[in-house]
Amino acid sequence: MIAYRLLRVFVHLFVGLWTCAFVFPLTDAAGRQRRIRQWSIKLLVICRVRLELRNPSGAEAAARALIVANHVSWLDIFVINSLQSCRFVAKSDIRDWPLVGWLCEKSGTIFIARGKQRDVRRIFQGLVTSIQAGERVAFFPEGTTAAQGGVLPFHANLFEAALDAKVPVQPYALRYLDADGALHPAADFIGDMTFAQSMIAILKARPMIAELIQLAPIETAGVHRRALAVTTRAAIAGALGQTQSVVASE
Repeated sequence: MIAYRLLRVFVHLFVGLWTCAFVFPLTDAAGRQRRIRQWSIKLLVICRVRLELRNPSGAEAAARALIVANHVSWLDIFVINSLQSCRFVAKSDIRDWPLVGWLCEKSGTIFIARGKQRDVRRIFQGLVTSIQAGERVAFFPEGTTAAQGGVLPFHANLFEAALDAKVPVQPYALRYLDADGALHPAADFIGDMTFAQSMIAILKARPMIAELIQLAPIETAGVHRRALAVTTRAAIAGALGQTQSVVASE
């Protein structure tokens, strides 16, 4: 059974590569976004991940915003994309992943070298321009994946894009659960685990629920990026049952 599921993933991956290479150049932005969303939904189905969207505040999601979420797994990108396709800011290491890195690049991912201020400045204005043009831009301010049950400090640099674009931050809290509502161990993608190891662990495990919690938008007018990062982290951590306060880093 695991071999069959793995084969389905590879076939789906090559369908995505073919679409990026031959269909994307011939279609408009709306067509690309629709195909990215459909591809992400099918990937979750193959991996037996069911999306559940919660909105405890009842607030409408901001139409134009900088989308922010905690980071658990490589699955996070596809969970969010299955709801609404976004341009993600991701660490440059992902570009080197076989096939997947190229797929992410062609689907609009913006790669950044973590810890390099010059690289942050290089892409910053592009983020502002994309947001102002109505594109959905999303990033994971922890800068790396964290084990479920904890939320790392948020890096504040890229929050400046929301300030300059004069849009709110739209936070989402994300966790992966088993059928009993407990945190699903197969979702963790930490330490020296490779993408291939994580994929196999997910395909071998019992089905999981990706719980995406939509939080109220956070206004940015007159707020410093550090304070914005702290406020956003507190909202996401609170939704996940974490209460420890942490200072934001650059």
